[in-house]
Amino acid sequence: MAYGAGVIAAQRFGAAEIIDPRPFAVGSITTTYEKYPTTGNVLPAMGYGAQQMEELAETINRCNAELVLAATPIDLRRVIKVKLPMERVRYELQVIGTPTLADLLQAKFG
Repeated sequence: MAYGAGVIAAQRFGAAEIIDPRPFAVGSITTTYEKYPTTGNVLPAMGYGAQQMEELAETINRCNAELVLAATPIDLRRVIKVKLPMERVRYELQVIGTPTLADLLQAKFG
């Protein structure tokens, strides 16, 4: 995804800047950006095995952000340790128009 709930929250609450994490990426994080070049200025959502968690923490620690917004389904603060403050962003899906997700799935697989 080129952006997600973290970007929306940052914009909504007046972040002065959204830092592009790509120059700070290491290991499989770098590989993911290469495989999915349209990911955008966000850290990619991955499976996050043990090695990937270490690389995610290192990537975050290499940037000079004032705050990290974690918009993953899990609470990253419980599974990685970073030197930067991290806040969790939560979200819920609200269907506001058509086609709905159910409509699209029905059309594709129905």
